[in-house]
Amino acid sequence: MIRVVIPHHLRTLARAGKEVQLEVAGLITQRAILDALEAQYPMLRGTIRDHGTQQRRAFIRFFACGQDLSHEPTDAPLPDAIATGAEPFLIIGAMAGG
Repeated sequence: MIRVVIPHHLRTLARAGKEVQLEVAGLITQRAILDALEAQYPMLRGTIRDHGTQQRRAFIRFFACGQDLSHEPTDAPLPDAIATGAEPFLIIGAMAGG
């Protein structure tokens, strides 16, 4: 079971708690997690990544095991701690301002 922490505004939209659990088959990658998340919570489609390009939205960041994975290839395997559920995959709404 993969654990995913989602930001407050997306929790409200999905009517979910802070952390959701997902079944992900095969290799555990960012793409696989986001595909499973959008399948379980279809109202999140287009909020985390673009509908057409499937690229991460500008103000969304991904973290796992203390590392920023936002610019890593989406099909790269994630750490074993994510795959085993020992650590959550974090989706964070980035801060902007000046």
